[in-house]
Amino acid sequence: MVGGAIACVAMAQTGGLQPLPVALPKPLFEGTPELPNVPNLEKPLGRPRPPFLAPAGVANVAQGKLVSSSDSAPVIGNLDMITDGNKAGTDGTFVELKEGPQSVVIDLEEKHTLYAILVWHYHKEARAYLDVIVQVADDPDFITNVRTIFNNDNDNTAGFGLGKDLNYVETAEGKLIDAKGVEARYVRLISNGSNKTKANHYVEVEAFGKPVQ
Repeated sequence: MVGGAIACVAMAQTGGLQPLPVALPKPLFEGTPELPNVPNLEKPLGRPRPPFLAPAGVANVAQGKLVSSSDSAPVIGNLDMITDGNKAGTDGTFVELKEGPQSVVIDLEEKHTLYAILVWHYHKEARAYLDVIVQVADDPDFITNVRTIFNNDNDNTAGFGLGKDLNYVETAEGKLIDAKGVEARYVRLISNGSNKTKANHYVEVEAFGKPVQ
């Protein structure tokens, strides 16, 4: 069985699929964290996340790209920190947006085929960020060709529609969302505070893909 698994990975790699090139930050939890008391909580794996396979040559196309937000004057940090490549999660490496549903939009500058979105809201402690929604579109106002690839707002509190995805615990691994090869130029992420605070936070967002040919 082990040999079969190795063979499958080898076949995937020779067929053009390779593990996503994710560089994870140092874990900041000490000991076993207490799980948040929120409904519909995804059960922690209890082990490292398995590799996510994507076509060869896929890269983080969000790094260094322009970020705008519904909160143009963050309480802490600057919006460009969301795509600056620093995922440490320590003081000085995250952005705090004001309370209530807030969004950030990343302009990838051209249309890309996207395979995964990876987001770190805050990973210094076990938190569940609420009403997390990830959308893609062809325009910055999210009017044309809007598609939702993740939504755990199960009562439409944020006003972007009912979601069926689960709440999850923030860790140094971030939340990896399968974008399933969707084509888009803009990525929007929405959140509505966490079980610990009403404010919204972002350490880093990565979008793995390739320019549309």
